[in-house]
Amino acid sequence: MSFDPEHVRTVTFDSYSTLVDVEAAEAALADRVPDPEPVSRLWRSRSLAYTFVANAIDAYQPFYEMNRDALTYALAAHGADLPTAERDEILAVYHELEVFDDVRSGIERLRDGGYETYVLSNGNPEMLDSMVEHADIGDLVADTISADEVETFKPAAELYRHGAARTGTPIDEVVHVTAGWFDVMGAAHAGMQAVRVDRKGAPWEPFDGDPDDTIESIHDLADALGV
Repeated sequence: MSFDPEHVRTVTFDSYSTLVDVEAAEAALADRVPDPEPVSRLWRSRSLAYTFVANAIDAYQPFYEMNRDALTYALAAHGADLPTAERDEILAVYHELEVFDDVRSGIERLRDGGYETYVLSNGNPEMLDSMVEHADIGDLVADTISADEVETFKPAAELYRHGAARTGTPIDEVVHVTAGWFDVMGAAHAGMQAVRVDRKGAPWEPFDGDPDDTIESIHDLADALGV
């Protein structure tokens, strides 16, 4: 498939790695472990792995708790024994992750161009509320849509179909914008157009076709939509 701007009414955005930089969480580990980078990477990868397994075995818990379990594992795997209070302080960084530079101005262009914008995320509602506030986009997005509402994580089609229903838009008139390869595939499989945000020049996953479009900035999407 290829991107069809004439067939878009609504734009949904992933949150983590798309609007805010999860790699910034490494800074919260810097004063607590000798080598924070591998801990941070394992934390993120385990967090996502837990959501995939939860979908497969019907073991849902809110994403913040998944994140807590993943952090506990990542620390243990690297021999870091931190008390609960310190782990909670590290987790809290998810409420104030660094916002990518193009986020507010890019979404504002879309909103001013007549497109409704939403956040469609694995994050539970409290996480999304704080993310929207920290990113200063509360006046630009119509709403946030959480996996918690259906107790199912990406890339399950149920979540994207629920998201489209919440926007009141036919699913094939929604474009989902995300940095997550599995999120691109999930959205496309469910019937949305799927646009990949690639700010770092990473290779694409080869096994399930290409995104409808790949952009480096939300402004590239606004350009493609002619706004």
